[in-house]
Amino acid sequence: MTPPKIGDDRASYRANGRTFVADSCRALANAANAGAVRLHAIGRGDYPGCRLPVNELPGLRSVGSWDANSPQTWGLPLHRNEGIEISFLASGEITAGIENRVEKLHHGELLITRPWQPHQLGNPHVGASRLIWLILDVGVRRPHQTWRWPSWIVLNRADLDELTRCLRQNEQFIWPGSPDIRHCFLGISRAIEKNKKDCESSRLAVLINEVLLAVLDNFRARHIPLRRSLVSTERTLQQFLAELSGSLSEPWTLGKMAASCHLGVTQFVHHFRQTTNFTPARYLTQARVNHAGKLLLSESARPIMEIALDCGFSSSQYFTNVFTRQMGCSPRAFRRNHTRITDCPDIGGGISK
Repeated sequence: MTPPKIGDDRASYRANGRTFVADSCRALANAANAGAVRLHAIGRGDYPGCRLPVNELPGLRSVGSWDANSPQTWGLPLHRNEGIEISFLASGEITAGIENRVEKLHHGELLITRPWQPHQLGNPHVGASRLIWLILDVGVRRPHQTWRWPSWIVLNRADLDELTRCLRQNEQFIWPGSPDIRHCFLGISRAIEKNKKDCESSRLAVLINEVLLAVLDNFRARHIPLRRSLVSTERTLQQFLAELSGSLSEPWTLGKMAASCHLGVTQFVHHFRQTTNFTPARYLTQARVNHAGKLLLSESARPIMEIALDCGFSSSQYFTNVFTRQMGCSPRAFRRNHTRITDCPDIGGGISK
């Protein structure tokens, strides 16, 4: 699958049989409409706020601020954005979560997430706070793909490459801010609040470039450790495997698996074998059988054929043959002989690498 061009107004992509859609910030927009929070924003797609003109600042998906003067009854549950998101908490405190990690975001700190990285704000609600953010699409869907910054980002090549490495190759998502970062984000907030109808694209472009340079200076001052493995093809494979359990019923082919990872078939098979020590077909079959075994026990009244179809098997006979070969007994006998999942050590084992 070819990633969309920068500036393309699509805000979704399909992988592992699932469609990932960029967040619309609906809860925030609803709170603003109800008068619970002040919202100033400019955006594209489903993001709230005034619309960005089509040819202005391509790649900028959303930029804005909210100001909540009291604890709220809403939060932003687990969601994804199609670009790099950099948010600055000007005041207050918010609980932020990303990839099973939850931390407090305090005033004066940055929250940075990579493209399509699941994250949330609020636990489950946000508190009294003032948050300023920007989201830039850099044209990627998987960790190993090369970032393509919009042409109006004017940092020189060496600085932009360094910034890209710092953003891609570390897993820290909350960062201390700096006076320069605060000054830039407050400038963005003022520019948006002042221009409710017209987008001052030149001013925003300058301010966003200043933000990126200030973030780079902040990284340099902290000598952050970088991990190349976070942008490797193996990292993409690990994401694919983590998502696969939720799409076992998808009619997978080798070509579809490779395309989901934005890899050629030969490259996909090579890295798959290195990561799992399985061929893709064998891994998929074993994952389906293991999941079917769990469902046979946890949903004991459910028809076996229905479970087989939900796990991606096209016929009961094929399911029975594959299941018997892997588990040593038929699905019916397995259900009769095992009363608990823990009775069968094979379920879930063997493919967890």
